[in-house]
Amino acid sequence: MRAVFYVFSGTGNTRRVCEEIVARWKALGHEADLAMIRADESGPSPEGYDLIVVGYPVHAFNAPAAVLKFLKKLPMGDKKAPRPAYLVRTSGEPLGLNDASGITPRRILKKRGYRVLGEFRYVMPYNIIFRHSDGMAARMWRDAKLRMDETVGTMSAFEEKKVKVNPFKRMVSFVLRIEHTAMPVVGRTFKAAKTCIGCGKCAKVCPQGNIAIKDGRPVFGGKCVACMACAFSCPEDAVRTSLLNGWRVNGAYPLDGEPAKDEEVGRYCRKAYLRYFHETEEKSAPRA
Repeated sequence: MRAVFYVFSGTGNTRRVCEEIVARWKALGHEADLAMIRADESGPSPEGYDLIVVGYPVHAFNAPAAVLKFLKKLPMGDKKAPRPAYLVRTSGEPLGLNDASGITPRRILKKRGYRVLGEFRYVMPYNIIFRHSDGMAARMWRDAKLRMDETVGTMSAFEEKKVKVNPFKRMVSFVLRIEHTAMPVVGRTFKAAKTCIGCGKCAKVCPQGNIAIKDGRPVFGGKCVACMACAFSCPEDAVRTSLLNGWRVNGAYPLDGEPAKDEEVGRYCRKAYLRYFHETEEKSAPRA
């Protein structure tokens, strides 16, 4: 069986998750290609693949604008015999509101002749709002890996894994979709602090090609989608993200360290994190 994974990832969380899923998919004897969703790359056509998988980080309880734009350009499939598809999403917290992020991708894919059989959620450390502890990041990654065999098994069998989205979730997602129109404007006001060394890494990691280096300084254009790759990846923590600067997170997490224990999980969304961790760990525990 052949699958193509179309993945949007700013700071690397979603890419890391999907790369590990692809590795396990191949370990079962299947074939897979992983293509990053970038402004400067179109990716392979879904023709010739038995399955398509779309991976993305949740932005304000929605799929990023870049993902929706990409899906709208996918070649038309056969609506009478739609090609199966799955969504893989990552978020910084395990709130049910994130379920609404699949509404628009599902609708677009259906119109283009694809059938979304299900969605898989993974919690990975924030790249905006605040920085998780290293222990929390390690537990998120450990539990993400624990979930992957179930994900691959479901995909291999073309099983359905639907999520329910109630009216409240839909309303919140709809209101916060303003990010799609606001960020191209806000992103133009990103700046580099005096500590900027002109290395150009921000321009290299931007999946939108939104940053140009002029006279040794980054200039931010009007295609920002709030992926935060520039601020997160800057070796000098020099990118200032305008209205979002108070939420700036900088630097990669050490994901393979000692996972946080239950008592080390902070107060922020504590019940939701513990529920997600326990659900994952209980399902993967060896049975006597």
